[in-house]
Amino acid sequence: MTRLSVELLAADPVEPITSAGHAQLGIAVLAGIAVIVLLITKFKLHAFLSLTIGSLALGAFAGAPLDKVIASFTGGLGTTVAGVGVLIALGAILGKMLADSGGADQIVDTILAKAGGRSMPWAMVLIASVIGLPLFFEVGVVLLIPVVLMVAKRGNYSLMRIGIPALAGLSVMHGLVPPHPGPLVAIDAIGADLGVTLALGVLVAIPTVIIAGPLFSRYAARWVDVPAPDKMIPQRPSEDLEKRPGFGATLITILLPVILMLSKALVDIVIDDPENTTQRVFDVIGSPLIALLASVLLGIFTLLRPAGFGRERLTPLVEKGLAPIAGILLIVGAGGGFKQTLIDTGVGAMILDISEDWSIPALLLAWLIAVAIRLATGSATVATVSAAGLVAPLAADMSTTHAALLVLAIGAGSLFFSHVNDAGFWLVKEYFGLSVGQTLKTWSVMETIISVVAGGLVLLLSLII
Repeated sequence: MTRLSVELLAADPVEPITSAGHAQLGIAVLAGIAVIVLLITKFKLHAFLSLTIGSLALGAFAGAPLDKVIASFTGGLGTTVAGVGVLIALGAILGKMLADSGGADQIVDTILAKAGGRSMPWAMVLIASVIGLPLFFEVGVVLLIPVVLMVAKRGNYSLMRIGIPALAGLSVMHGLVPPHPGPLVAIDAIGADLGVTLALGVLVAIPTVIIAGPLFSRYAARWVDVPAPDKMIPQRPSEDLEKRPGFGATLITILLPVILMLSKALVDIVIDDPENTTQRVFDVIGSPLIALLASVLLGIFTLLRPAGFGRERLTPLVEKGLAPIAGILLIVGAGGGFKQTLIDTGVGAMILDISEDWSIPALLLAWLIAVAIRLATGSATVATVSAAGLVAPLAADMSTTHAALLVLAIGAGSLFFSHVNDAGFWLVKEYFGLSVGQTLKTWSVMETIISVVAGGLVLLLSLII
């Protein structure tokens, strides 16, 4: 039995916790999601509490016993945090090391020193894509905004011509490429192979980021021609440091997890023998836990020591890196609980039946569900974890590559049209000094392009591989 089959059997009980029919389950799903949307948008309740209450509401509307609903929710929460919690924590530590040591600034400055003129938007998208690999979207924005504003001002570039490529690079990495929380949760829920998902995610990400970044920025700069606001240029982290880590060492540290995970996927394809010693070694070093841990440990020597950080600064740095992810872990965990409640009440099986009756391709259905939840809640993470729970049963008969494409379809849908209920929308608006209308014409359109292009590429790949 494959790992995919084992995980699906473990997550999907034979008997649902309610005997409700499709009509009642459909109403329960809509009611549960409506509760979550209403609590997040109207009452401004934290997504963790909203997902918890929404899961209980879902079970109640489905007619399930409350004790079994609670057991499903807590079980799903625990399983999800166990699966991705450590990875999110390690990613946060690596991101903090990269920022505080000046490694991120070193990457930025080195690439910008070799770029100029028409190549600057392409340099910005390259910087954002590399920096965005280990960083959460919000952290990446805070790190790159000073660079975007300074480059636009000093080089007399349109702010949108420089800013849109940077935002596109960060957003694409956030939605499509592990070890970001959204893709990790979807991989865990669906039982997809991480290495294959990573490889296909990068394959989809490259053309997507080119179209939504440098190419779209030409039009965005015509639609919204604004100067870089002076008051929004904050201090860069490395300005207080006497020395910074080298460019090569920093780049190797960032890319090490990707190299190890892709190596594992390649060895699995070439050898395909679980008893082979070489494959077993790569299965260990290419696991996301070991790959990210190796990068963090390497960063102590390649990032912190060259920046003059002694042993006494390591613990405080780790603590500061972990503190901001508490909310993310709780949201992801509650999303996993909501996902398990959906499965245990029989909603997953209902979605499977609907997809067969309506002849909707599974990948398109996953993208549409993620789009709907994203538009309603404004959260890409909530959209990803909820959609993954709904469509997870569709992966039961899928090949390894198509299960990975299902994850990417969800990730693409979760980025669709960011608007006023998304924290990222306001972050971009304030940093760039835009009006609501200008933000909609630039940032929101860019997010929609990413979602549609990535979704289209995923569907195209499904016909080829």
